[in-house]
Amino acid sequence: MNKLSCIALVTSALSLPCKAEWFEVTGYANAYTSDRAAARQEAVQDAITQALIFSGATVSSVQTLADGVLAQDHIKIKSHGEIQEINLVSENTKDGVMSVTLHLDIFPKQQKCPEESFSKQITVTQSQLIQPHQARLGQIFDIHKSSSERLYQTLMQRNMTVKPIPFIDKSLNVRAFFSQNFDYDKQLIESLTATSNSQYVLLSQITDLASTQQLNSDYAFWQDDEYVRSFKIDFVAFDALTKDKVWQQHYSVTGIWPFEKTKIIDVYSDTFWHTDYGKRIQSVFNSLAQDLDQAFACMPTKGKILHKDQDQLVINLGRAHGIKEGQVLSVAHRSDVAGERNQFFSRSIQTINRVKVTQVNAQNAIAQNIQNRPMNNIQVNDIVELIITPPEDFAL
Repeated sequence: MNKLSCIALVTSALSLPCKAEWFEVTGYANAYTSDRAAARQEAVQDAITQALIFSGATVSSVQTLADGVLAQDHIKIKSHGEIQEINLVSENTKDGVMSVTLHLDIFPKQQKCPEESFSKQITVTQSQLIQPHQARLGQIFDIHKSSSERLYQTLMQRNMTVKPIPFIDKSLNVRAFFSQNFDYDKQLIESLTATSNSQYVLLSQITDLASTQQLNSDYAFWQDDEYVRSFKIDFVAFDALTKDKVWQQHYSVTGIWPFEKTKIIDVYSDTFWHTDYGKRIQSVFNSLAQDLDQAFACMPTKGKILHKDQDQLVINLGRAHGIKEGQVLSVAHRSDVAGERNQFFSRSIQTINRVKVTQVNAQNAIAQNIQNRPMNNIQVNDIVELIITPPEDFAL
C-alpha cells in the first residue's frame, strides 16, 4: 500500500558540519497471511523507501537496512549511508493491514563531483515486450506500457540529477540496441532527443514474464491459485550527441502471482501493483533510479547549438539543466566519420572558443562570445559543454 504519513523538520547539531533532516514515515503492508515477520519487514522497507524518495538520500540496499532494523527488538540501528539512525515509533495491525512508523535521521547527500550540481535530462521510452506469449497468464499484454509509466513516475518522484522526459506512448523496436553488432538505428536516438531536448535516451526490453511453478496443489480447490512468476528487464542508455552506449544493466526478480489462470488483470490498477509480483517490479524501478543517479551524476553536461547570429548562440541547455547566467561553456565541432557498411561514427573536435550565458530560459539559453576571436567556424549542431570553473579564468 502506498499511503504515506511524512513529516520533515530540519535540526542542527553543533558537532556536525552539516544539517540533518529527520523524517517520520509510515510504511504499510498487507497482513492477511500468518507470516507476521514478513509483513513487518515489508512495511519497514516501504517506510524506508518513502523516506529516501523524499530526502534524495541513497543507500546500497534498502532490503539490507530493513533486515538490520528487524533484527532488533527496539528498532535502532546506524548505517554507513546517508541514513544515520532509524528508530521505531509505532507498529499497528488493523483490518489486514500492518503499519510501521519510523523516525529516520538523514544527512544530505554529499556531492561527489561538481557536475552533480547540473541536471541530465534523459528520455524514458516505452519498453518492448520480447515474449508476448508469456503475457497470456492474466492477459497482461500491456505490461510493457504500464511498467514504462510506473518507471517514469518513480524517476519523477526522486530527487536526482537525472531528470526523466517521457516518450512512453509509442512502441519502439529496440532489439538491435541490445546487440553487440552496433547496427542499431542512430537516427532514432536523434529523433527522440530532438523532441524531448534531452542529452540521453533510456531504452528497455522485458525479456521474461514466465510463471515458473505453482505454489499450491490443484487438488486444494479451496485455495486460491498462486504461482511464482519472473520479471526480467534490460536497460540501456545512449548519449544523443555521440550515439555511444554509456550505460547498460539487467534486472531480474520473481514474485508471487496470486490470481487464477483465467482471471484477466488490469496492469494499470492498484490491485496489480499491490500484489507481491507488482511490488517486486517496483523494487526493480527503485534500484534503477539509484543506479542511474550514481552512473550519470558525474557525467558532463553537454548540449548543442540551435541557432547562431554572429557572436551570439542559442543552445539547448536551460534552467531545467541547472544553467545560470554568467556560466561559461566551451565549443567543439561535431563531425561524423564514415566507416564500413555505411556506418557513421560521431566525432567532436575541441576548439578554443568560449561563450558566456547571458539569458536563460526553461529549455534553452543565449550565450555570447567572450573572446576577440570571431566564431566564423562555429556551426549549428556543434557541441557546447559546461565549464565548471569561474568565467574569469577563461577571459582573454
